Amino acid sequence: MNAGLLAGIGITHLSVYDGPPGPDGVVGGCAHVHAITDEAYFVVAGTGALELHDTTRGFRRVPLAAGSYVQFTPGTLHRAVNHGGLQVVCVMSNSGLAERGDARIYFGAEADADPALYERLKRLTQKGYDGAIERRDRSAQGYAALLKLWDSDREAYRGRLADFVALHAAAMAKIRPDLEKIVHDGPESWLDGTRDRLGRLPAAGSRPQAERGEAETGDPGLGMCGLLRPVHIAGNV
Repeated sequence: MNAGLLAGIGITHLSVYDGPPGPDGVVGGCAHVHAITDEAYFVVAGTGALELHDTTRGFRRVPLAAGSYVQFTPGTLHRAVNHGGLQVVCVMSNSGLAERGDARIYFGAEADADPALYERLKRLTQKGYDGAIERRDRSAQGYAALLKLWDSDREAYRGRLADFVALHAAAMAKIRPDLEKIVHDGPESWLDGTRDRLGRLPAAGSRPQAERGEAETGDPGLGMCGLLRPVHIAGNV
């Protein structure tokens, strides 16, 4: 039996943090990266921007408004910026692995060189919403330095970005068996199920039945970009 959402994806409703502004004057979330997971933003309300960085194309800012859809690949550093009421449906590959371990927040070179400092900053959300905003602000400080490199020294910018992405990839490599199990139980399971259905097409005569629904459940979590409401299987309907 297939586990999770259709095709082994992950879906989360994201309300991007709406204030106060960070030390750089920007309202939004933490810049962060995923090593193996593709992600897409579908905007359902409000306005803002998605800032993207990779070693090939560099920095770009994509405007967001209701109906906008932006998809990006692993290894892309990204930050959500809220201009007012920004709400997004995040669609993720690998059963939502982007919110199940495949993520590293950008705090700058100092935190990358000091694992204990990085873990302390990452866990600021244990203090609640104020801690989440403090974490966002610490990320904004390091991120501002990266943007300055983009303006002043593109070679240094690409080197700093490449080092950050490689650091997260190395961390994910250490837990590869865990990641493989998530992929096996999610997207691979759905693919196997689809292949099985294709193989049975000549004899198939029954109509598929809707067995399960999906719903937003529980209190919102304090994510990297804002308040998160993951979509889960609700049960038989």
